[in-house]
Amino acid sequence: MKLRGLIGVISAVLAPLISTACHNGDPTAPITPVWPSVPIGANDSLNSVWGTSASDVWAVGLHGTILHYNGTSWSSVSSGTTQYLHGVWGTSASDVWAVGNNGTILHYNGASWSSVPSTTTSVLYGVWGTSASDVWAVGNNGAILHYNGTSWSSVNWSSSSGKILNSVWGTSESDVWVVGWGGNSTILHYDGTSWSSVPSATTGVLYGVWGSSASDVWAVGDQSTILHYNGTSWSSVSWSSSNDQYLSSVWGTSGSDVWGVGWERGTNTSTIIHYNGTSWSSVSSGTTMWLTGVWGASASDVWFVGIGPEILHGPPAG
Repeated sequence: MKLRGLIGVISAVLAPLISTACHNGDPTAPITPVWPSVPIGANDSLNSVWGTSASDVWAVGLHGTILHYNGTSWSSVSSGTTQYLHGVWGTSASDVWAVGNNGTILHYNGASWSSVPSTTTSVLYGVWGTSASDVWAVGNNGAILHYNGTSWSSVNWSSSSGKILNSVWGTSESDVWVVGWGGNSTILHYDGTSWSSVPSATTGVLYGVWGSSASDVWAVGDQSTILHYNGTSWSSVSWSSSNDQYLSSVWGTSGSDVWGVGWERGTNTSTIIHYNGTSWSSVSSGTTMWLTGVWGASASDVWFVGIGPEILHGPPAG
């Protein structure tokens, strides 16, 4: 099951645990800068965030929830569906896609969201593309869909049975990555012609993928998993002594500014980690909520979303 698919259950368990304590339980300890929570006026947990600029940001979540940030505040936008939405991405302010349960595909044309015919009933978790006429969506049962600027079509690939594909990202039309799980971790690569399986350096579930170039790609997952691709092969990166970190999303502005988010099972706290070009380190969040998505307009303007619902904005000063 996709990690975000558990959010509806986990929200009810973790919501009472939310905390914005800045002293790590000790009132005499120095204050640790934490990411401020942003009021959003919504009730449903959020799964993904993406935008075109600092004044045009979208977040999607449970029960068809779609929120928009205009540079000043967040507001709810009609989606026309009650299906859970798991991914959002676009090419411009007037070309945005959202995907979710039962093969749901929505499109925003700059004025309103509308449903678009889909070729699957499987849950779709991720969406990404290189242009308005080259968009990919991935999900359960090995589902890979492609949009050519006119319509969506399903793409067949070998060994798709039983695979759960969680995230898609690439650098060009001939360099696209998909990560997920299917008994073991799944990494797929598209070379412009066909999809093929690529050896992974882990057996765990992979939930998110992002990179700064064709030779600098990150994948994250359960059991504190972080993988890196150097242009030739994937390797495991050690960063935490705990095996309880569930990393659900990764994103950055450059090879020396990368964020990962998730949740730590052992301590019931949210996880924020940052890569500075040399190593990964944990960052205080100020919340216990499970964080599911990250995107930013710049290194100083980053959004995290999660269950609760939760939206954090920063980085914080200090």
